[in-house]
Amino acid sequence: MTVLKRYVLRLFISLKYVTANVVDRNNGRIVATASSVEHSIKNTLECGRSCNAKAATVVGEVLAMRLKVEGIEQGQGGGIHVDMEKEVEKKGFKNRTKIWAIVNALKNNGVKIILDEDNVNPSRPEFR
Repeated sequence: MTVLKRYVLRLFISLKYVTANVVDRNNGRIVATASSVEHSIKNTLECGRSCNAKAATVVGEVLAMRLKVEGIEQGQGGGIHVDMEKEVEKKGFKNRTKIWAIVNALKNNGVKIILDEDNVNPSRPEFR
């Protein structure tokens, strides 16, 4: 059975760290990951006590590079799916800045992103 949304972006955002994974739902495995916990990323950031949108952007850029290395930046034709509402509801965040920073960094680095149309924010017309 083939899943329509094969590659899905999953995020973990805490007050201090940002982690982004792309999951292959057919195989049930993570194909690429990036996190502000990694020494190579953490040493370039100045987060202090809280990680900001700049750190989320760096995580998105690193994830985009890793997806290109794996050869799945286009999601094998379908793209990489993002459910914004689900990602926001996981932790009850009111502020979507870090999530949009990751999504925009991926898109700006050539990764094909598909947002669920029911959940697209009308103030973000570039994703329509």
